[in-house]
Amino acid sequence: MGEALKEKVMNATEKKILLTAFEPFGGETVNPSLEAMLAMTGVEFPGAVLTVLELPVDRFRAVEMTSARLRLLRPDAVIMLGLAIARYRITPERVAINVDDYRIPDNAGNQPAGEPIIEGGPVGYLSTLPIRAITERLLKARIPAAISNTAGTYLCNRLFYGVMHVIATEQLPTLGGFIHVPYMHEQALNKYPDVPSLARETIVEAVRLAIDVTLGIERRKDAG
Repeated sequence: MGEALKEKVMNATEKKILLTAFEPFGGETVNPSLEAMLAMTGVEFPGAVLTVLELPVDRFRAVEMTSARLRLLRPDAVIMLGLAIARYRITPERVAINVDDYRIPDNAGNQPAGEPIIEGGPVGYLSTLPIRAITERLLKARIPAAISNTAGTYLCNRLFYGVMHVIATEQLPTLGGFIHVPYMHEQALNKYPDVPSLARETIVEAVRLAIDVTLGIERRKDAG
């Protein structure tokens, strides 16, 4: 078998992961989900190709950009990341609901109040990521984690719902789901009242482990 043909066969067997995260919003200069996503570009995932996508905090463009990349890549899984400012743990989300109700405007000035994401769409979509296995793996690594039953009603929920709707209606061969992360410690230094946070390194490691679990990768150094 020629080298070029070997390479094509090897590439055909590689799994594809799409990882997304949002730009900073709400007056912040950094977004821990984006920091974690960018850190993944330096991590090797055996047998897999990782594509990262930075998203605007824009009600319409975020879903449009992710959907376009999904259709192009047809990945095995899409993992969407976002910031949840009042949480102490890494929280894989169980469900996205069909409602936009923004406490604050997005970065484009949109602030819908009680509007459906998809008119006439399903009430909700469940994550198809292995959220329980991800949570258990994080806890084994002594990273605070729990399954969340609400992704809120802001951009994170909208992206989660919109992407799952595309996967479902277009029958894409893609697992999908959303994971929220807390503030990083440096973001919480001057917040009042106090807000929960985790170390940047902990958030990065949590995202790496979530990708490993989704891909079925076991690493010896992850004995926990």
